[in-house]
Amino acid sequence: MTAVGIDAIEIWSGNLKLDLPETFASVKGEDPDKYRKGLGLEASSFPDVYEDIVTMGANASKRLMERKGLEPDDIGRIDVATESAFDHSKPVSTYIAGCLEQVFEDDFRHANKGERKFACVSGTQAVDDAYNWIRAGRNRDRAALVVATDTALYERGDPGEATQGAGAVAMLIDEDPDVLGLSDEQGFGSMDETDFLKPNQQFPSVDGKRSVQVYLSRMREALEDYESVAGRVYEEDFAYAPFHTPFPGMVRKAGLLAYRHITRNTDIEDQLAEEIGRQPREEEYDSHDEYEEAIREYMDALKGTERYRSWYADVIEPTLTISSQVGNWYTGSVHIARASALMTAADEDRNFEGESLLVASYGSGAQAEIHAETIQSGWKEEIEAIDIDQQLENRYDLTFEEYEQIHNVHDLDKDVEVDAFTQPEGEFAFTGWGRMNERKYEYVE
Repeated sequence: MTAVGIDAIEIWSGNLKLDLPETFASVKGEDPDKYRKGLGLEASSFPDVYEDIVTMGANASKRLMERKGLEPDDIGRIDVATESAFDHSKPVSTYIAGCLEQVFEDDFRHANKGERKFACVSGTQAVDDAYNWIRAGRNRDRAALVVATDTALYERGDPGEATQGAGAVAMLIDEDPDVLGLSDEQGFGSMDETDFLKPNQQFPSVDGKRSVQVYLSRMREALEDYESVAGRVYEEDFAYAPFHTPFPGMVRKAGLLAYRHITRNTDIEDQLAEEIGRQPREEEYDSHDEYEEAIREYMDALKGTERYRSWYADVIEPTLTISSQVGNWYTGSVHIARASALMTAADEDRNFEGESLLVASYGSGAQAEIHAETIQSGWKEEIEAIDIDQQLENRYDLTFEEYEQIHNVHDLDKDVEVDAFTQPEGEFAFTGWGRMNERKYEYVE
């Protein structure tokens, strides 16, 4: 059967940078290691005055289409995943298509356009939709453009403020993909939760402690569900495991939980038993509380073993490189984790074709999805074409006062005038408002 999957990836970061350990921590009077080591974050990306989810998504899409030599007629579907939308009716995909039509000769008149919402997991859901559309034979030999774009801002003073970020990931989904083939098997963990939500408000309401618990619970359920259809997952099955990354510190918890699961009842557990004992079994304890305490003690011991630390360094750590420099991109976070892993493999000149990734997506509210992806023959050329390192190097470094100003600019409840910190060049820019209060965009040469 012909593979269907990700044929190309492009990334666009907000043009501004906030240094967290130095600029943010110093004003807050906090230890820089709280951010660098605790959260695993060095910096956040922010959109300049003329940037938003449309410009970032359109810029990533334009670059992807030009690199692949595509015209609008080659695209039969445009899906945007976001939790930063500014219109409850008109989808962001129409704005992005309108931007692209300024620079391409043709239009997207016959492309299906939509918008996906389920917090951060909706980027993966949009990829799933495109995959199913192609598998169903409804694409008429055309590809799908999936864009995950967000401005992830929190209320000033909120505990989540340090994890903010802004950027977009564009992905081309097609037959015979150059980068990754998607598997048919998926695993889900989903429950009605209120760990993070935006009820008619711009900035989220977050129960931080609860959100971590829900994230880990849904991930565990999704992994168990995936194994029920794809078979048992073992340590050696996957080269990398990109997780949804609201901040790298969260993935440390998820990685440890995953490793305990995939080594249970294996030779690895037997080998580790000589050092830290076997994993606790609930039937061995008089109460659930005693069992939970034993699990916590085992996890603490497991985290310190050389076997686990080596696995984490090889399989998880390479997925966190971009996230540590840009913060949380909501719907794009798991997709920059995947890109980070592939960029690491390219830098190491790894013979990678045919190996697999285990991709773990999550969205608050709450749902996790886990599926496998197989590396295709053209992966390296495509990944090396992504210039995210140069983008990050070129960002404008904000002072704290400038950060406060740009946060106010992107607060929809405030009407402030701030000059741009950078000048758009070779990119789309927000230029003002139309007669029906719609946002207007132009391509700046």
